[in-house]
Amino acid sequence: MSTPFYGWTIVGVGMVVTCVGFGAMVSLTVFLAPIAEAMGWSRTGISTAALINWLCMGLGGFVWGALSDRFGTRAVVLAGGVLLGLGLVTASQTTSLVQFQLVFGVVVGLAAGSFYTPLTATTTRWFTRHRSLAVALVSAGLSVGSAIMGPVARWLITTHDWRFAMLIIGDVVWLVIIPAAFLVRDPASATTVVPGAAARPAGLTVAQAVRTPQFAAIALTYLACCAAHSGPIFHMVTHAIDHGVPAMAAATVLSAASLASLGGKLICGVLADRVGAKRVLVIGLAIQAVAVSLYLMVRDLTGFYALALLFGFAYGGIMPLYAILVREYFGQRIMGAVFGAVAFVSTLGMALGPWAGGRLYDVFGSYVWLFIGSAGIGLGAVAIALTFKAPRPLGAALPSPSVS
Repeated sequence: MSTPFYGWTIVGVGMVVTCVGFGAMVSLTVFLAPIAEAMGWSRTGISTAALINWLCMGLGGFVWGALSDRFGTRAVVLAGGVLLGLGLVTASQTTSLVQFQLVFGVVVGLAAGSFYTPLTATTTRWFTRHRSLAVALVSAGLSVGSAIMGPVARWLITTHDWRFAMLIIGDVVWLVIIPAAFLVRDPASATTVVPGAAARPAGLTVAQAVRTPQFAAIALTYLACCAAHSGPIFHMVTHAIDHGVPAMAAATVLSAASLASLGGKLICGVLADRVGAKRVLVIGLAIQAVAVSLYLMVRDLTGFYALALLFGFAYGGIMPLYAILVREYFGQRIMGAVFGAVAFVSTLGMALGPWAGGRLYDVFGSYVWLFIGSAGIGLGAVAIALTFKAPRPLGAALPSPSVS
């Protein structure tokens, strides 16, 4: 009787860890209005915590990714789980805006960076066939986390208060991620040189990789992509509330977008395995730009649900594709560090969107200019994506510990 392929266990662990870890971090979008009301802090001030959060997550992703290449992913995920729970529990007890920005922004952000990048890099090392699907499944944890944590946080806030809700979420992080980390392991063949790979010379270092045109093209596309959708995602709940949607229903709009993004990840992952990641990426970016522009016309709950499904499918479907492109260009040996560097660049866009949305709202009293600017940036992402050539697939040439 053959031993079950452990790569699928890695995928399962990746889904659970990213679900809880990322869901805990992005639940700030549900906390935005309750914290502002309870503490008297501005939306700009609270959104600044999200800006710091994303910047630190990006920096953490690069550092944790490099550490996972050197010391293994298990140690990285374990340390990140401990730190994330500590950050959330501490943030729930802060009494000033500056304290909240530092704890939630810096500690939670750095900790959250320890999950997606290292686990994605590890997943690509386990698979040759079905690699895009496996990465998409790990990325699906991000969508499930948003879908679950939003309503849970809203319910806890409604029945108690925002401090209690954040404290409980921090405890859940400890209870789930720390045990799950012990199931993570790297494949036996962790370093493989691919002879004749056109996209990357043998022995390419991280420093050399980040200076290549391929890296710049992927990173800039990722940056513009995230800048286009981060603001609308973060302010989605509050925008719906501003148009008369009840708070709990508004939280479920975010859940609808998150569930749609889960479907987008799975479908686009399968399509990328068949027709190539670059082609799927360009189409997804175009749909995302159109969806953001439609927020200028939506006013009722039905419209918010319908748009959430389209928008969620688009932004969810394209997110796993960047890891696939990095893997195809640069291979598995330096995958953690290079994808961490790409993700760090992208988080500049993730950090800008929430802060810009809060600032524009405080100045103009609406999110109109947020959606106009985000749609324009989204079209820019399409243009950048069209400038780089699809890398030569390396899967067929790569020896792998998997036949899956």
